[in-house]
Amino acid sequence: MPSGPENQGIWNYKKNRSYNMLNRRQLRVKVLQVLYAYNLSENRSVRVFEKKVLESVDEVYETYIWLLSLLVEVADFVIRDADERANRYLPSETDLNSNTKLHFNKFIVALRGNTEFQREVKKYSVSWSFDPEVVKTVFNILKDTPVYQNYLVSQDDTMRSEKDIIKFIFKKIIKVTPSVEQVFEEKFINWPVDRDVLDALVAKTFSNFQSEIPDENKLAKISPDWAEDREFIVNLFNKVITYDEEYQLYISEKTKNWEAERIAIIDILLMKMALAELSHFSSIPVKVTMNEYIEIAKEFSTPKSNFFINGILDKILAELKAAGKVRKAGRGLIE
Repeated sequence: MPSGPENQGIWNYKKNRSYNMLNRRQLRVKVLQVLYAYNLSENRSVRVFEKKVLESVDEVYETYIWLLSLLVEVADFVIRDADERANRYLPSETDLNSNTKLHFNKFIVALRGNTEFQREVKKYSVSWSFDPEVVKTVFNILKDTPVYQNYLVSQDDTMRSEKDIIKFIFKKIIKVTPSVEQVFEEKFINWPVDRDVLDALVAKTFSNFQSEIPDENKLAKISPDWAEDREFIVNLFNKVITYDEEYQLYISEKTKNWEAERIAIIDILLMKMALAELSHFSSIPVKVTMNEYIEIAKEFSTPKSNFFINGILDKILAELKAAGKVRKAGRGLIE
């Protein structure tokens, strides 16, 4: 039986998943998070929280731009490091001849000069000056690694090879360094939830950047079809709010034997979202809706919530079908 503190579920991402940009499940999670906040809020302005749904998606893209910017900043730091070493009181021969190859890395040069990237950096006011130690930390870890030392002496300057060292910085340093992760967690509340999507966005960027001419390359898209996905999350949020009392009645009738206070808020919200899809999203197959919310329950709610939700939804679904309230068309007819 679902029970326990309600605040623990929604921010606790239990499983590592592989996402290709923001897919529909991740978008459903965004709606769930905002619905949760809406239900806890004293000021229930639908417009305000609808805006928060869109902002939560935009924050994923903002975080992505911050990650790319950190890669550029680390490459730029080699110049600063070289200057500091050359200006020591008694610089060594090595200090006077620092290798600044990373600053001129072809991927970094292409990204740094990309008009789209520059525009997004300006839009989100990205600047690591608020915590310069992050950049220094990443570089200090990097400079002592054999991978970096091999890169400095390598004669292979193809774009593919140049991207390899940047991938190394991202995967083996930025992603696994606690102090760096802490900065992102403090700045972006959804960092633990969004990490897999961000990995996919950065990986897509590496794939997209093939040319040494900056503007021939494209940043990753937040979604394959954002216009359609935007409509989906806004409609889903609003349908749950609009039909809240109706959905609550369905759920209450099927949970009479349960103590209301023991049913997790997350479970209630997931069932209401599922009911909204079953009743008002004709292009989404019933099986897809059922599977998606059961999987989300596994990741964000309490132990065994998925079984509880599945059982209640099955009963309500049968009732909705009998009343002719589940009308599917096109892709929604797929079983």
